[in-house]
Amino acid sequence: MTPDTAHSLRDAAGRRWPVIDGIAFARASRPELAGEALARLDAGDRDGALVLLLADQDDWWRGPTADEASLRALLRDRTRLTLREAMAHLAWGPVGDYFAHRWSDPTFLAGLALMEAHWTAPRTAFELACGIGQYLRALSQRGVAAAGADVVFAKLWVARHWVAPEAELICLDASVTPWPLAEDRRFDLVACHDAFYFLEPKGPILDRLRRLAGEGWLAIGHVHNREWPNLSAGASVTAEEIAALFPDGTVYDDAELTRAAVERRAPRAAPPGALTGAEAFSVVAGPGAVPARPISGALALPPEGAALRRNPLYRDGIIAWPSERYEREYGPRATYPAHPTAPERAIAGTATAEWAMRRELLDLPERW
Repeated sequence: MTPDTAHSLRDAAGRRWPVIDGIAFARASRPELAGEALARLDAGDRDGALVLLLADQDDWWRGPTADEASLRALLRDRTRLTLREAMAHLAWGPVGDYFAHRWSDPTFLAGLALMEAHWTAPRTAFELACGIGQYLRALSQRGVAAAGADVVFAKLWVARHWVAPEAELICLDASVTPWPLAEDRRFDLVACHDAFYFLEPKGPILDRLRRLAGEGWLAIGHVHNREWPNLSAGASVTAEEIAALFPDGTVYDDAELTRAAVERRAPRAAPPGALTGAEAFSVVAGPGAVPARPISGALALPPEGAALRRNPLYRDGIIAWPSERYEREYGPRATYPAHPTAPERAIAGTATAEWAMRRELLDLPERW
């Protein structure tokens, strides 16, 4: 896509797409919404265009839609709101709980462990379904030029202002090809965490991810197992289907990756037949993939010198879950102990590394 105006891009077919805060809204399934947002931008009504785009959701969404008054309050007060307050204005409900506490949930640690175990010091990385950018933030902190795409514009907008301001961001439909990315664009690392089970059709989407990776590698984390009683919506897969999708893949039980990080060892892969009881799978594949190495914390731990804070799930010395559903989904595999030992604040270093790996201490955004 090429610049059309200061607030729009034009694709190869001549269609215009709105751009706000450096985020292109290029959802091929929402041409009417794009047109309405463009009309407002063309008329100088930036906030009006943002209100339209921030109310849009993915096709799995079953919750309420944020009302216009709440969204306009979000825009008015953005610079002083916390991440949690912003998500409340967006009416994300349980999804807001998920994102607010993503830094300590065991699946996030598993994703970091997956990438660290197979780390190749990538210069560039792309994450499909990046959400509000927690992995993009971790990659950017290591000097990686990170780009992310998501189907929900509001998630990218939150990433821009609260979580991963340096990342390149685009809103697109993964199910609609071609994607609005340059055909010759390639990345050293291509990832998709805790979202691949939502995506359909999986074969063509995976083909596109492989094309973006070129001679690099893929990290596909936390893909729900259809043979396990998952709590989330989506189009989960079986171990046999994972093996068919990734004939070149190294496959893990996602929970094994979390354990490997806490125990500071290399994760142990398993054949599909041994993974039928796993809650979720994780896979590394592609020509640039390397064998797994022990996890030292190069990516799974916060960067050296980071100011760490007590995991906010602790209240008066015990864990206070944000909801019963959250406890059922993440509690059984939580790595942070019921009674914490870490101080309220600390500077990342040898003395606090174990607390940080267990997620008693977290490297949260400044305006968390």
